[in-house]
Amino acid sequence: MRLQNKKALVTGASRGIGKSITSLFLAEGAEVWGVSSTAPDDFEERRAKAAAESGGILHWISADLSDLARIEQIVKDALKESGGFDVLVNNAGITKDALSFRMTLEDFQKVIDVNLTAAFLIARTIAADMIRKRAGSIVNMSSVVGIHGNGGQTNYAASKAGLIGLTKSLARETASRGVRVNAIAPGFIVSDMTNALPDAAKEAMLAAIPLKRAGNPRDIAEAALFLASESSAYITGQIISVDGGMFM
Repeated sequence: MRLQNKKALVTGASRGIGKSITSLFLAEGAEVWGVSSTAPDDFEERRAKAAAESGGILHWISADLSDLARIEQIVKDALKESGGFDVLVNNAGITKDALSFRMTLEDFQKVIDVNLTAAFLIARTIAADMIRKRAGSIVNMSSVVGIHGNGGQTNYAASKAGLIGLTKSLARETASRGVRVNAIAPGFIVSDMTNALPDAAKEAMLAAIPLKRAGNPRDIAEAALFLASESSAYITGQIISVDGGMFM
């Protein structure tokens, strides 16, 4: 198991990509602290299943990542409880879509706060501990939208582009201390977020994918596992697009 005896913090862990990452990390032997606004209904079931099948241990932290004033204390408490994390996955994200001339400042700022500022605050705190230990892997969840843009998502695209800059800069700051920082840029992935799109929009995206299918959360989870594990020991500062060739 590639994450045996490793401790990981995964934000946005209750559903979709975050849920898949958490489940895969547990299956690979990790002890995982999941973070979301509320614990999932099947938390006890997932914890028992992980313990029985792989020895993985699941904890949960209920936190509102838009409450920037409390985030660092929440993470410091988790660091104290865990003894330190080997892996951080900044996966939490929200959308509040609208054309730019109709988008409110409140909706723009809310997406930036949750998707980018919260990720910065969490990464800053955990990276400091990883630097002290001279080991660790941070994975930030960006998006192909952060690379190529998308109409109606200026706030979301800005937040995901910001994560790319954050990833590359933090990677430069921490590499000499044995800490790796990378990002994943998912394409069209089946999730609650993409299920809400109009059928015409989904059909247009599928037509642009050379592999001729949408991705699924497990596709992203496998990439996160690779970046979290020693399989990627010589990789840092990279943005890995998992998009079926959509933007090759």
